[in-house]
Amino acid sequence: MWNDLHPLGRHPTTRGYRRYAWTPADAECRAWFTAQAETRGLTHEIDRNGNQWAWLGDPARGDAVVTGSHLDSVPDGGAFDGPLGVVSAFAALDELRRRGTAFTRPLGIVNFGDEEGARFGLACVGSRLSSGQLTRDRAHRLTDGDGITLPRAMEAAGYDPDAIGADPDRLARIGAFVELHVEQGRALDLSGDAVGVAGAIWPHGRWRFDFRGEANHAGTTRLTDRRDPMLPYAETVLAARREAGSARAVATFGKVAVEPNGVNAIPSLVRGWLDSRAPDQRDLDAVVAAVEKAARAHADAHGVDLDVVRESFTPVVEFDHALRDRIGRILGRDTGHTGHTGDTGLTVPVLGTGAGHDAGILSAVLPTAMLFVRNPTGVSHSPAEYATEDDCVTGVLALADVLEGLIHP
Repeated sequence: MWNDLHPLGRHPTTRGYRRYAWTPADAECRAWFTAQAETRGLTHEIDRNGNQWAWLGDPARGDAVVTGSHLDSVPDGGAFDGPLGVVSAFAALDELRRRGTAFTRPLGIVNFGDEEGARFGLACVGSRLSSGQLTRDRAHRLTDGDGITLPRAMEAAGYDPDAIGADPDRLARIGAFVELHVEQGRALDLSGDAVGVAGAIWPHGRWRFDFRGEANHAGTTRLTDRRDPMLPYAETVLAARREAGSARAVATFGKVAVEPNGVNAIPSLVRGWLDSRAPDQRDLDAVVAAVEKAARAHADAHGVDLDVVRESFTPVVEFDHALRDRIGRILGRDTGHTGHTGDTGLTVPVLGTGAGHDAGILSAVLPTAMLFVRNPTGVSHSPAEYATEDDCVTGVLALADVLEGLIHP
């Protein structure tokens, strides 16, 4: 499966992945998913929001156990973020069939669309739409960097944008959703464990800072006559680092757009996107408020106007404790907050994470859980993202054990 999926959407120069929603690369990944489902004799369907489902058994029976993740990527992302969960889902099904497992509940595998938000700026679009956390009207207003709207992109890919929206009947069929994901950090590497269980997702959001100055000639305009928006933007980037460092948080300006974007032109607009996350809401609010205060002070000092818009926000997600503890019992290990060594001699630590996931979105409407697979470098959202084959196999076997345990309540 990895060999078939590996080249899809990979940039020849950067070697990173550019699997953006409703693009040819996305279509190739979707075709790969369909082929995997059909090869295994599963029923394949695409819901109104473009999420793909592969079913063993009739989902209309309800109380289904579902696993999976996403196949799209951030710009020049790595091979494991998302795809590891989908590949592992199919591999876990293969393992259960090898064991001769009797499926007493429907089993589903899902590929959620546009999880990363790389094209339209909003993460987890597919799961947000299905769970009712993103309205059709708001989704229709989303545009990419070229001004193409989400409806136009969907139509170009052969989908109906007028059909999107909340899908409660479909989600009501699901009794539990378990998402396997490569860890986006080094907690497991530092603890020496191959697999962990998610405890909570930090609250996080994205804010757009628009610094508006005055375009002018870079060679003839005196420094004292300039209203250069690049200067307060640069100072705001540094302020974000300082504020996050003193508040147990992270804050990143990872995307910037400049107009007119000429080497010999003073910009008229610098637009930067802040991504900030923290263990609790109070710390996150404090960091973002301090960054905005600093940005406004620097903008005023340079005669620049500033608009700040919150583009997305996800509150803290506490994964279902009963499901988490049950997973610990299935794996034969206690998943206390520090982890516990069981009969296997391994531990399954409970990890907090600053990364958002579809499982976090769906936790608002159904029981969800996550398994993490060790990332020896901690690098993610980069071509250097990595997990060893042995750890990936350990993750597949752990997922198979969990699915088998959930299928037999």
